[in-house]
Amino acid sequence: MKPARTKTPRKLLVKKGSQTSLKDPVGVYCRVRPLSLPDQECCVEVINNTTVQLHTPEGYRLNRNGDYKETQYSFKQVFGIHTTQKELFDVVANPLVEDLIHGKNGLLFTYGVTGSGKTHTMTGSPGEGGLLPRCLDMIFNSIGSFQAKRYVFKSNDRNSMDIQCEVDALLERQKREAMPNPKTPSSKRQVDPEFADMINVQEFCKAEEVDEDSVYGVFVSYIEIYNNYIYDLLEEVPFDPIKPKWNSCSTPMRNTDFVPPQSKLLREDKNHNMYVAGCTEVEVKSTEEAFEVFWRGQKKRRIANTHLNRESSRSHSVFNIKLVQAPLDADGDNVLQEKEQITISQLSLVDLAGSERTNRTKAEGNRLREAGNINQSLMTLRTCMEVLRENQMYGTNKMVPYRDSKLTHLFKNYFDGEGKVRMIVCVNPKAEDYEESLQVMRFAEVTQEVEVARPVDKAICGLTPGRRYRNQARGGPVGDEPLVTEVVLQSFSPLPSCELLDINDEQTLPRLIEALEKRHHLRQMMIDEFHKQSMTFKALLQEFDSAVVNKENCIQGKLNEKEKVISGQKLEIERLEKKNKTLEYKIEILEKTTTIYEEDKRTLQQELETQNQKLQRQFSDKRRLEARLQGMVTETTMKWEKECERRVAAKQLEMQNKLWVKDEKLKQLKAIVTEPKAEKPERPSRERDREKVTQRAVSPSPFPNAPPIRLRHRRSRSAGDRWVDHKPASNVQTETVMQPHVPHAITVSVANEKALAKCEKYMLTHQELASDGEIETKLIKGDVYKTRGGGQSVQFTDIETLKQESPTGRKRRSSTAAPAPPDGTESEWTDVETRCSVAVEMRAGSQLGPGYQHHAQPKRKKP
Repeated sequence: MKPARTKTPRKLLVKKGSQTSLKDPVGVYCRVRPLSLPDQECCVEVINNTTVQLHTPEGYRLNRNGDYKETQYSFKQVFGIHTTQKELFDVVANPLVEDLIHGKNGLLFTYGVTGSGKTHTMTGSPGEGGLLPRCLDMIFNSIGSFQAKRYVFKSNDRNSMDIQCEVDALLERQKREAMPNPKTPSSKRQVDPEFADMINVQEFCKAEEVDEDSVYGVFVSYIEIYNNYIYDLLEEVPFDPIKPKWNSCSTPMRNTDFVPPQSKLLREDKNHNMYVAGCTEVEVKSTEEAFEVFWRGQKKRRIANTHLNRESSRSHSVFNIKLVQAPLDADGDNVLQEKEQITISQLSLVDLAGSERTNRTKAEGNRLREAGNINQSLMTLRTCMEVLRENQMYGTNKMVPYRDSKLTHLFKNYFDGEGKVRMIVCVNPKAEDYEESLQVMRFAEVTQEVEVARPVDKAICGLTPGRRYRNQARGGPVGDEPLVTEVVLQSFSPLPSCELLDINDEQTLPRLIEALEKRHHLRQMMIDEFHKQSMTFKALLQEFDSAVVNKENCIQGKLNEKEKVISGQKLEIERLEKKNKTLEYKIEILEKTTTIYEEDKRTLQQELETQNQKLQRQFSDKRRLEARLQGMVTETTMKWEKECERRVAAKQLEMQNKLWVKDEKLKQLKAIVTEPKAEKPERPSRERDREKVTQRAVSPSPFPNAPPIRLRHRRSRSAGDRWVDHKPASNVQTETVMQPHVPHAITVSVANEKALAKCEKYMLTHQELASDGEIETKLIKGDVYKTRGGGQSVQFTDIETLKQESPTGRKRRSSTAAPAPPDGTESEWTDVETRCSVAVEMRAGSQLGPGYQHHAQPKRKKP
């Protein structure tokens, strides 16, 4: 008969992230181990049953304000140094075993630095068993009488189970027992004294509400993750005497040498659960058998002596306890041969390797590579937790990097909602582990905020409960007690011999008749007693039926009341749901309104910032314009002040000249009036006038007896300053009445730096030939400034012009329009008015400065 093959039943799919799926946070617990030496400095303090506080040890870096930095961390529960293994098991592992028996998965792992007590917490020590032996003891205490016979369940390589009938299982047992070295441990073996004290749990612990109409099978497996490779610690390497083994030096190994196991691969089954392909699963029937299998694999686990721990775990170990549950058939005799009714649950106990810093462990070579891989896998675990928390808190959908490490890839189903997750953070309070303990606390703080979907309850098979005990009551094959008919037959006395050897024998038949009558009488008495007992039993049944009816009525009344309450609660729930929908709609409207207002606010803020920037630019432009205008106003003011001063000085000079001219006219008039009358002078001819043109320095006076005119020198407007009077050597000396005169001037023929350094003003005398053939003298003036290089520069500011004109070259007019003589000579000056009309007049020159022009102009007569 072929064994029936089954698989893990398909669980009800619940859409992750939906509102109907309930989530529980990862349970994180903290356990503080005692100090190795009493005089060691302690940096961890237990505040209460949920809080620990870290103190910065002496000599470590202080906080910015100079105080010691003290940080508190909260956990689901904190276990101090006096906590026993039993107390820890009751709080942390007991609920996971309860879920395992009820068909739910669980994951429990210990996390901490090297030497913090992780292995002690998980495995225990002699006389003080850890979580692993206590979990096994509770499982077998709960299902001990309901276990299926060995090999009824048979594991395969697809992460599922095959079911065999009783006959096939019996044949499989006989075959395994006939092997010389059976791989399956036997319950009849004596317990190894090396671990006997660890599994000797004094406290009896049992799960509640175990399904009595099912049979159970327990399978264990033990793997380690070393350098990010998975190895099976229960694998027995086959010995091949023909094919030699090769070592790392490419030389054949001796037959007695140990052959290292091959690494295993991760696979995904039909239900998308991860498992280790080809991993050895051993069926066990007691706590001793299971722990013997664990201890056999524990001896193969990689440990090493480091600076921090004499027996430091160099790999992550995973001990899986798989519980297979199958219901009995309708008769309660055999296991139900239906694939869909098989339930497989698993509890994974993980002992993580300690996180460590290589500079403290003094690791080198292989130890250094091992430490790097350990820290890398723990960092990947921390990254996965952080991404899960971020996705749940902020609604993001980032990919969780499970595949970056074999550790996280193996247990990704637990974080996706396939079971409960519990973590025990082990802390060593010594001051040397302060920085590592701080990182462990931060990781625990992140892990507590990760929520895992609550596992779905298994479906009920639908068979009548109580099948096992009904079969035992009707004399099924489960028990070995004798039948009732056999007991009754044994109560009768044996019949005498019925053999008649003589025809005259009269004793045999009477003895037989007497024995039969006694049996008949006894039978009648038993029938009467049976009727009495049956009547009594009927009465009891009637009472029981009436009591059951009363209880049913009472229960029905209570059910009616409960239904009313439930209907009222349903109405209340509907009302609250409607109210909730209304509030959600209002909240949605408010969120949209808030979004609109926030957008408007952002728009207005942007506009305000734009306007502020525009105003700032305008303000800066205005300031620049004001500064520019202020400079222009200042420059224009100075220019106009200079221009006004120049014009006022020119006007004053003009008025002085006019006054001087009038004085001269009056003096000449006075001389004419007071002069005695003489002969009429002879008018000079044109030829004589042309001969006298050569002396043009002084205009000829029309009055021969007039007093001589005193030479005047024009005084410069800036006479108070020191001047450089630059007169080139090529200039021609003029004999004009008005000569430029500047006091305290340094006269040079060639401009030089030494003269300019001593003066503030500069004047250049320049002569050129005018258009009428006369010499025109220009006085070019400027200011002397010092340059940055230490020299001097001249900025020209003004030009004065001195010009001469011959009076004989002008046309003179007389008071009477007398015709010219025929010889072409002009008329002589005979009248006083004509003689007085010749005078010297000074007028303003160009806009850059006043100039002097000497000319004789006849005075016009009034018409």
